[in-house]
Amino acid sequence: MRNGPVGNGVALAVLAAVGVLNGLDTDALPLWRQLLFIALAAASYLHGRHLPTRCGGAVLGSAVAVGVVIGVVAIPEGMGVLASLAVFVVLPRLVGLFRRQQAELITAGRERIAQLERAQELVAVQAGLRERTRIAADMHDSLGHELALIALRAGALELTADTDRVRLAAAELRASAVHATDRLRHTLGVLREGATPVGTPDEPVEDLVGRAADAGLPVVLARTGAPALPPLVDRAVHRVVQEALTNAARHAPGRPVSVRVDRRADEVLVTVSNPVSGPAGNGPAGNGPAGNGPAGNDPAGNGGTGLAGLAERVRVLGGELVVRRDPDFTVAARLPFESTVEGDA
Repeated sequence: MRNGPVGNGVALAVLAAVGVLNGLDTDALPLWRQLLFIALAAASYLHGRHLPTRCGGAVLGSAVAVGVVIGVVAIPEGMGVLASLAVFVVLPRLVGLFRRQQAELITAGRERIAQLERAQELVAVQAGLRERTRIAADMHDSLGHELALIALRAGALELTADTDRVRLAAAELRASAVHATDRLRHTLGVLREGATPVGTPDEPVEDLVGRAADAGLPVVLARTGAPALPPLVDRAVHRVVQEALTNAARHAPGRPVSVRVDRRADEVLVTVSNPVSGPAGNGPAGNGPAGNGPAGNDPAGNGGTGLAGLAERVRVLGGELVVRRDPDFTVAARLPFESTVEGDA
């Protein structure tokens, strides 16, 4: 039973008083006083084991002081009182305190183990969500593009077919490709369930830059050439700008950011640059010293997965992503209109 620090202190004072009184006149101890010593030792142990108190030292010190005073008057009586307190009160209580602290350590260890297990489960869940998102991105980049090409070629075949049979087969092929694309989008939604979306899929770069500016990032967009791009290339441009703005906001807050999108005859160049926040650079994604060169070979990249994944996306489309410092931190991507996917050759 736990009565609180005050009640526990009173209980300890009662035990100490009994120890003092039962330690007097020990020349001829009756049986009941001998049994009282045993009960006193057991009660003192249980008090230390289950009843914490802040004033335990003061209470026992007062009892010892009483024993010393008695010893000044009568040495044998004082020795008996001090021996009674030491053997049947102090020592059993110390043993009880030790056992209580041992039990608390065991309980804390079990709670720590449970907490670590929960943390490991959370890490496993997050890793699963990241893997699901990665699979969805891979399916989007490969299967989505191929299905779109199939539907496009089937539509062209339907328009140029010489017979109704070929035209009907082409129409069925196009419908099947469209249906497969819808099924793929449904699968992507399942794979991305529970994961935080990285952005609006069809959001223009202008809107992305506008949202960043509204959030307080000093960013300027310059765009040349026709804004219309193939869907996969347009999405890659969006991801390059998004990752670069995220990196700038994280590692160089308040510094001006310049975004430039130049469309040429058969490729688009994307350049995002911002001053670094310090002399030694400021970011895990190459935003620091030795950050020059292709993103996948940045020796100072420190394992930045954002730009590494972005470099892979650009590479799949046949382009190149470069991260450099000259002296501003710059992310530059070249994306051709004709994508070259490995394995198609």
